[in-house]
Amino acid sequence: MTAQLSKPDRPLLATLKGERQAVPPLWLMRQAGRYLPEYRALRAEKGGFLELCYDSACAAEVTLQPIRRFSFDGAILFSDILVVPHALGQHLWFETGEGPRLAPQLSQTGLDTLESRPERLAPVIETVRQVKAALAPETTFLGFAGSPWTVATYMVAGAGSKDQGAARRLAYADPVRFQAIIDAIIAVTVDYLSAQIDAGVDAVQLFDSWAGSLSPSQFERWVIAPNAAIVAALRARHPETPIIGFPKGAGAKLVDYAGGVGADAIGLDETVDPVWANAALPAGLPVQGNLDPLALIAGGATLDAAIDRILAAFPERAHIFNLGHGILPDTPIDHVQRLVDRVRGS
Repeated sequence: MTAQLSKPDRPLLATLKGERQAVPPLWLMRQAGRYLPEYRALRAEKGGFLELCYDSACAAEVTLQPIRRFSFDGAILFSDILVVPHALGQHLWFETGEGPRLAPQLSQTGLDTLESRPERLAPVIETVRQVKAALAPETTFLGFAGSPWTVATYMVAGAGSKDQGAARRLAYADPVRFQAIIDAIIAVTVDYLSAQIDAGVDAVQLFDSWAGSLSPSQFERWVIAPNAAIVAALRARHPETPIIGFPKGAGAKLVDYAGGVGADAIGLDETVDPVWANAALPAGLPVQGNLDPLALIAGGATLDAAIDRILAAFPERAHIFNLGHGILPDTPIDHVQRLVDRVRGS
């Protein structure tokens, strides 16, 4: 990868391939969602969140909404990381105000009780096709999946948790059984992301939202190794498709993650000092991030200063401007526009 200043037709995709841009490309995690009135209107019309994810036309519309409003350099597929355990055979539903639920809980039963349902992923792949047909050619289309550790935490506990305790307990107590869960997730995820690529996405991101809850040795086994397996398998099938790894909460373990996983770019959460990341990560490795979503809510001079610090941290490295995690529902739309204008120098 070579760092250079250029203005290609697809700046985000070029950045993922190592080309530094004079103005960093920009997209935001969860940019399609609850902070947009057009999303809230469609969600109210459609009903439940999962129903919206599996309605290809509606999910395509949601994917495109923030592109129309802000002209982001990247469009990220509207879906959910838990469609993978749904395809593995768990029941999936969303409780209002409480989040996702999965049954049966794998803390109490085994994979052999599940009946694989890969056809459940078909509507998501159709969403990819519809978005690709509607998306402007200069906009990079990003697919995604949850990383195995994060997905496993939900499968084991049947819901989200503050410390991922159920999955951590199982991983220590019965690593063979937990490895079987991880391996099943890897297999489905590789096929799922490969299908997204075949249907039209230009790059993919692996979200390891709960990577920060693991000790170093457990991080190596349950974060680095599974993500490396997915990256290797995808690279064998789609050698030209960039892969972004996002291990939220990894902290100093980002260096080991970068070296061990082999992703084409690394996402930084808001707790990472971008100056440290620029010095510590391998030269030439593109990075993505890492504005605190709460700074975006604060707006004004606070937001401007936070943006400027991140922009100054990567004087020679290929950089994609993004949040350190997903945009929050109460984010003012004019603050997002201020962010876009500030990054682009408008």
